[in-house]
Amino acid sequence: MSKISIAVPQSIVAIDRGRMRAVVRAVLEGEGCRAYDISLAFVDNPTIHQLNRRYLQHDAPTDVLSFPLSEPGAAKLVGELVIGAEVAQSEAAQRGHGVDVELALYVIHGLLHLCGYDDQSPAAARKMRQRERHYLAVLGLPDIVEEP
Repeated sequence: MSKISIAVPQSIVAIDRGRMRAVVRAVLEGEGCRAYDISLAFVDNPTIHQLNRRYLQHDAPTDVLSFPLSEPGAAKLVGELVIGAEVAQSEAAQRGHGVDVELALYVIHGLLHLCGYDDQSPAAARKMRQRERHYLAVLGLPDIVEEP
């Protein structure tokens, strides 16, 4: 059984829950994950800043934080994504596309981390960017992926 929970404890950026669920389903099905329990939280800058400082020791707001809650290779993927909604709004405005596309990219990126991808080395980052592009295309969204 699969479950997608979405929390929106901010009112600055409107979130299309249906679209975000479709993003989750596309990525996890594409990665061969049939059983999952995924939580998404779309938060404001102060919240994502505080979490980024607490968990990664980075003193700034960020786009997405991934929290895996199941062991690698578990029968069911369990994890949480915390998405910086205000960061997405700002980036989308600067780059000239819709905030919904930016949010979709953040969800894709976070889910790929939960599925075991990383972007710590140049080769791994290239592979991750390729998967992001793939899922944007699957979803009919423009390629907004920036090279590392």
